[in-house]
Amino acid sequence: MAARTSVKARRPLPRLVGVISSRDDLRFAIRMRNPPDLFELRLDHLVGIVNELENKLSMLPAPLIITARHPREGGANNLSIKQRRELLSRFLPHARYIDVELRSAKALRSLLEIARRKNVRRIVSFHNFSSTPSTRSLRARARATKSCGADIFKVATRTDTPAQLARLLDFIANKDVDLAVSAMGIGKLGGISRLELMRRGSVLSYIHLGRARIAGQPSLRDIRRWTLSVGR
Repeated sequence: MAARTSVKARRPLPRLVGVISSRDDLRFAIRMRNPPDLFELRLDHLVGIVNELENKLSMLPAPLIITARHPREGGANNLSIKQRRELLSRFLPHARYIDVELRSAKALRSLLEIARRKNVRRIVSFHNFSSTPSTRSLRARARATKSCGADIFKVATRTDTPAQLARLLDFIANKDVDLAVSAMGIGKLGGISRLELMRRGSVLSYIHLGRARIAGQPSLRDIRRWTLSVGR
């Protein structure tokens, strides 16, 4: 009898997202010969160069995620909901994905519906820069995100301690909702958190294009090296 061969199923690798939050980032992204899978336009950071940005979108060598972050979740320039809605509406025709915070989903519900009709995928996100909530709390947010019609729940939380990291890892392993998750840690254990979360099925992994804006955010070179180990 022939020996049975055991084949271990591999998780798909996460898609890599290069974050564009400055004119320098934009120029660098345009020149990239081996770009990431996607670029995220941080419109809250780019509000001062939106005309230039719009004129150069066709030069970017990868599809786009657009977001205009809420000030309480790391957004720049203290933009109002009206300003953020206008920015997102302006760039929606160019987007593959739109990202809004869970706290903003109700106010931006009509925009999310327009995105759905245009086949723009919807990311609903949650950021906590001071700690990592309990697994139970993260599950509740994932369920709320699902009810908003999201395609992906993005969660970024503080991981300065092993206990904080353990809660984030426990959540992605036991999220208890049929929804893709992009999870990442911020802080002292941010780098290792991203590697471990990639191994556990995080679907998007975000990188800087020159200078990390948050602790633990890797470069494209870092993360491509990590994905080799994840794929083994």
